[in-house]
Amino acid sequence: MINFSEEEINVILISLKIATVASLSSLPFGIWVGFVLARKRFPLKKLLISFINLPLILPPVVTGYLLLILFGKNGFIGKFLMEYFNFTFAFKWTGAALACAIMGFPLMVRSIKLAIEMIDVKIEDAAKTLGASPLKVFLTITLPISIPGIVVGTTLSFARALGEFGATITFVSNIPGETQTISAAIYTFLQIPNGEAMAMRLTIISIIVSVLAILFSEIILENVLKTNKKYE
Repeated sequence: MINFSEEEINVILISLKIATVASLSSLPFGIWVGFVLARKRFPLKKLLISFINLPLILPPVVTGYLLLILFGKNGFIGKFLMEYFNFTFAFKWTGAALACAIMGFPLMVRSIKLAIEMIDVKIEDAAKTLGASPLKVFLTITLPISIPGIVVGTTLSFARALGEFGATITFVSNIPGETQTISAAIYTFLQIPNGEAMAMRLTIISIIVSVLAILFSEIILENVLKTNKKYE
């Protein structure tokens, strides 16, 4: 039986909250962007794809620094939010969620885009021929069939958010009880004497949560595939 301190429990809960909010809040945008990239043709499309995938290529610290420039209290967007809404992302758990969402967004979009591309366009065209509007075609055909890709993308985004370190610590620092995630806490515990035990406990929890997330997504995928087969 592993006995966790109150500090460790807070770190775990904060990490789960940040990862959940990051993955779910970016999901609508991921679906929309994935659909646009899969079905639409427009100038500079490849440039847009490259821009979306930048967080996968750039060092996380660079992404965090760019977020600090844009969303910091003196940043272009951050100053606007503070002045008109009295709200800031900087050094708050919401900022950590924003950073994690951006870091996991490319993984989500790639999965959803691939799932939509695998759908036979003739099915959508047939529905349009029968009088269905583009929105109805999307909601009744494209979206349900692409659910497996959406589940995979959301899981990947959650896992990426759970393990994020560089972007979050640069943008929102490592504040206990506010922005200190599992990754940041492990780093902190390894810097103090006799902190290896706490770091190991959090490492074990991180592995368990990641495995459970994957199992959960597999169960959902299996149920979705069974449901789809019933209607084939």
